[in-house]
Amino acid sequence: MTDGAWSATRPGRTPQQVATHCPYCALQCGMVLREDDSGVTVHPRQFPTNRGGLCQKGWTAAELLDHPERLTTPLVRDPATGALRPASWDVALDRIVDGIRAVQDDAGRDAVAVFGGGGLTNEKAYALGKFARIALRTRHIDYNGRFCMSSAAAAGMRAFGIDRGLPFPLSDLGRADTLLLVGANPAETMPPLVRWLTEQRGNGGQLIVVDPRVTATARQADLHLQPLPGTDLAVANALLHIALTEGWVDRAYVADRTSGFEAVRRSVAAWWPARAEQLSGVPVADLEATARALGTGGRVIILTARGAEQHAKGVDTVTAYVNLALALGLPGRDGSGYGCLTGQGNGQGGREHGQKADQLPGYRRIDDPVARAHVAGVWGVLADELPGPGVPAYQLLDSLGTPDGPRALLVFGSNPVISAPRAARIESRLRDLDLLVVADLLLSETAALADVVLPTAQWAEEDGTMTNLEGRVLRRRALRPPPAEVRTDLAIISALAARLAAAEAPGTAAGTVTTGTVTTGAAGTEPAGVEPDTSLPSARAAARFPADPAAVFAELRRASAGGAADYAGISWARIDAAEGVYWPCPTEDGPDTPRLFAEEFATPDGRARFHPVDHRPAAEEVSAAYPLHFTTGRVLAQYQSGTQTRRVAALRRAAGEAFVELHPDLAARLGVDDGDPVRVTSRRGELCAPARLSAGIRPDTVFAPFHYAGAGRANSVTNDAVDPISGMPEFKICAVRLEKA
Repeated sequence: MTDGAWSATRPGRTPQQVATHCPYCALQCGMVLREDDSGVTVHPRQFPTNRGGLCQKGWTAAELLDHPERLTTPLVRDPATGALRPASWDVALDRIVDGIRAVQDDAGRDAVAVFGGGGLTNEKAYALGKFARIALRTRHIDYNGRFCMSSAAAAGMRAFGIDRGLPFPLSDLGRADTLLLVGANPAETMPPLVRWLTEQRGNGGQLIVVDPRVTATARQADLHLQPLPGTDLAVANALLHIALTEGWVDRAYVADRTSGFEAVRRSVAAWWPARAEQLSGVPVADLEATARALGTGGRVIILTARGAEQHAKGVDTVTAYVNLALALGLPGRDGSGYGCLTGQGNGQGGREHGQKADQLPGYRRIDDPVARAHVAGVWGVLADELPGPGVPAYQLLDSLGTPDGPRALLVFGSNPVISAPRAARIESRLRDLDLLVVADLLLSETAALADVVLPTAQWAEEDGTMTNLEGRVLRRRALRPPPAEVRTDLAIISALAARLAAAEAPGTAAGTVTTGTVTTGAAGTEPAGVEPDTSLPSARAAARFPADPAAVFAELRRASAGGAADYAGISWARIDAAEGVYWPCPTEDGPDTPRLFAEEFATPDGRARFHPVDHRPAAEEVSAAYPLHFTTGRVLAQYQSGTQTRRVAALRRAAGEAFVELHPDLAARLGVDDGDPVRVTSRRGELCAPARLSAGIRPDTVFAPFHYAGAGRANSVTNDAVDPISGMPEFKICAVRLEKA
């Protein structure tokens, strides 16, 4: 079975099988979906990222396609009873447009906001950003990737001039002589990647893991550094201090390819190993062994992930590891470099094409006049008509329903009631809105609060592209069309744009206009081949927002042309002919870019930038009232907010409920036995869940996974302090107390 064995959904015919990719993490494992009378089954595919492997989530992904809890009709809240009731699409869309108009007429364009997701296809992320800025004309759009990749992205941009999670192919990991993983647990978050770690160690390489817990990944390491949460930056500065002292810095590389090193050299002079040990708890001997492995290895790779990044100093922490990589001469060298492990399925592509508050497609800055002019030209509007930058995700969510904040919110592909920090506060903000609209495939905790819920297609029911953690653009292919009353996100955006335009045109009936230009006959659109009447304002709006993903991708290519994330040379046909195409790829007949930085960096002078950074305490330190550190993370059988995975029977059996992990010594002091219900309380809220005793966690730290709702919601506890550069909240550390429930 090869890519492209089946084309897009064909009217009147359901494909028997299709080559596609897993709907979950950014590894985007290749799989084949097969459908027969017994249903849809998943089969692994030999693809470079997973090489025939799948995790339990991937194996069970098709179970949601016909799940009994799947949304199959729009829901509208009954004002008399307060209950969500089934409604027609006309009723639901009219309710949304009427609500948007009422709010904007009263409080201005920015009174409506949009919140997207890192799981949306490139086409949907692009269309959503465009919809916010030229259909709603609001500056308020951001997405849940702000909670995932924003700190690493900001650090990459200021050091390298570009943000691509892995600037080299994933296969490089298997060739590394030394591999340092900081705050990463791929054995549970993306298990097929572990094959590369196994290969690396089989080739004689050394694996070093930095993590406060003895995770499944840490257990495979040759050396495990177990710092206090929030001290990764101090560890990085100490490692660079040792490298300088021992003469392991690549002076020629630093002189030829970088700038700003002298300020960093001075700043790390104070980070002698004993000082870092006192702060982090990592022994000097382990710091020295790690520095030696990095400084004397042949091919060396440093990777960071959420454990290092989800802090109010996340950008500086990542920058410290980038400084270390640059000082050792790693980026751009064959088989070596710095990278970060992207989490969400389209966490890379989702942040490139305009659903971030400060960006336009192609990773362009929205406050750059040249970028605005280019994108406005593609969109057919004046550059001055485009709104300016919005605010980052948490600031946006925290302002909802307040006198100066948005009064209406449209949510696509996200569940902030579970995923946002200080979640009870955000839940309250959502309840204060005049209008909440959620497009989802299941009734998530956020959708349950909505005034209107729109049922959306699943990954196996629509075509599109995803960009994995390597910057490899992939094809997602439809196995079958969605159910009759379910529409794709693109069809929903197209329909809303048409109605909004019609509502602004006197005498035009919103319910009677064409909802989009269509070539595929997708559900909820005109039949294939029907062209809209562009004499109507609503039809002109629909023509700007086609429901056909191929048409959207063609426009995305033009909008991204010349930007940092340049997709201009990437066509669906080119992806089909290969195993994906790496951006940047400016021309169809030119090469793509599997490996960045071989000759220069994406900065004006081609040099990478060092930035001096210093450790600072967590935003909230422990005290007598809150004497323990609290941190969050993921488990193997669940994904993100759990909206999908908590409904899969096999995954529920494997990890069906929340838990609180604590050290046996701490449990003994508190009189807690394994399985006892415990309460974790912070200054913001509490969670209650069974205790799970583990010698693999520090005695001063407790851990809980963030996938669960109700009393076990970990983000009821987490701190909403944010990084001043990236807007990343401090998920990974706050002060708590623990007691038997």
